[in-house]
Amino acid sequence: MSVLLLEAGGSDDVPSVSDPAQWRSNLQSERDWGFQAQPGEGVTGRSMPMNMGKVLGGGSSINAMHWVRGHQSDWDYFASETGDPAWGYASVSDIYRRIEDWGGEPNLASRGNGGLVFVAPERLTPIGAAMYEAAHLAGIPEFQSLNGEMMAAPSGCAPSERRIRNGKRLSVFRSYVFPYMDRPNLTVLTHALVSRLTMQGKRVSGVEVHYNGDILRIEAGHEVVLSLGAINTPKVLMQSGIGDQVQLGRVGIPVVQHLPGVGQNFQDHCIFLGCVWETHEPVKGTKSSSQAMLFWKSRQDLVSPDIQIYQGTNLWPGLGDADSMTIFPTLVRPRSRGHLRLTGPGPHDPLEIHANTLVDRDDLEAMVAAVDFCRKLGSAAAFRPFLKRELVPGDLKGAALEHAVRSSVSTLWHQSCTAKMGRDAMSVVDGQLRVYGIDNLRIADASVMPRITTGNTMAPCVIIGERCAQAIQSDW
Repeated sequence: MSVLLLEAGGSDDVPSVSDPAQWRSNLQSERDWGFQAQPGEGVTGRSMPMNMGKVLGGGSSINAMHWVRGHQSDWDYFASETGDPAWGYASVSDIYRRIEDWGGEPNLASRGNGGLVFVAPERLTPIGAAMYEAAHLAGIPEFQSLNGEMMAAPSGCAPSERRIRNGKRLSVFRSYVFPYMDRPNLTVLTHALVSRLTMQGKRVSGVEVHYNGDILRIEAGHEVVLSLGAINTPKVLMQSGIGDQVQLGRVGIPVVQHLPGVGQNFQDHCIFLGCVWETHEPVKGTKSSSQAMLFWKSRQDLVSPDIQIYQGTNLWPGLGDADSMTIFPTLVRPRSRGHLRLTGPGPHDPLEIHANTLVDRDDLEAMVAAVDFCRKLGSAAAFRPFLKRELVPGDLKGAALEHAVRSSVSTLWHQSCTAKMGRDAMSVVDGQLRVYGIDNLRIADASVMPRITTGNTMAPCVIIGERCAQAIQSDW
């Protein structure tokens, strides 16, 4: 079998991709799709950027490289929604062990060695170690590994884990594709924009591609796999006549398959930017997007954590030359749901992204509770040798704190769930990632998640890719 990989962006062989410290410089660059959400009532009418990778490696080439497997409750929910135990936590944990090359202390029970995916823990500086102590005083258990037993626990604290080796980013493209570029059955074509699927009845026969000023129609001998992300994947589906018949009819697209769930169920993680303290003196160690990482429940009746907390140093842009520590609370189990809406039938007609961040009152209350908890962590005795004074948000209460949260939350770029797996009327793909009612078409990206995973989404997306590969191998 031969494989053609089509990428709308260009090469990843640039310093801003390979150098982990430069990851933010890719945002709003040619390596970013530059999506923008519609103004949202839950975020004081702001229009938040929805950055997404447009480069070989996609989001894994421009993100902060965090590796978080997802909580046991997430994967068991996937299994229950699809009716397929292969999506359950036990099965997925086996895949993680097989693909990982763990760079921390040996842990044969939960971590793998020798796989394609190198992962290593952050080396905690003294201020990072203080976070461990502060978490312990707040009743948060400590774990040696973020992605071991902690992913089945109701809360926990561990060093962050990232995809960096010898000071260089390890994207999914660099791990899974680049080593095999010399294979005769693999072709990688960049600057190739897939605009729609070509159809023979309800069978996908290939793709239409905008390339070098021309429109190419490329036939698929076996099948097509869409891995365009939770914004572009539903867009291409709808442009191809696969989606809600009312929305398709509104922009004049003939219906091939009525699937009302396409573009619905949009979910994302939002982050509060952030709880900030000025430090007494420069913090030893390099600038990091996270030292320690916590998972916490904003309400005791929850069965799994809904808040993810990052600790970083020297990350606050408003301080000039001042040194700082920031604790960022993130909502990882949002109740708010958004949707995508076509504005026209063509590939260059933009999508309206209605993220609906914090429109559910429970989400706002969870984030407010998380901010209070982060301020409690920062006031712990463990931090007194390091911290000079709190800068943001200060001792806000009630409506003032709610307004501060709504005014400063931002996306964490984990757009998901817009072509979900499942067995109900709003499901788009089955447990083998096949699109309902359409032959020779699968989806393998964050859009298939029934609900967003607890934590950064890169690692779960790799699992989705692995499960897709297993399904293709089994069928062909």
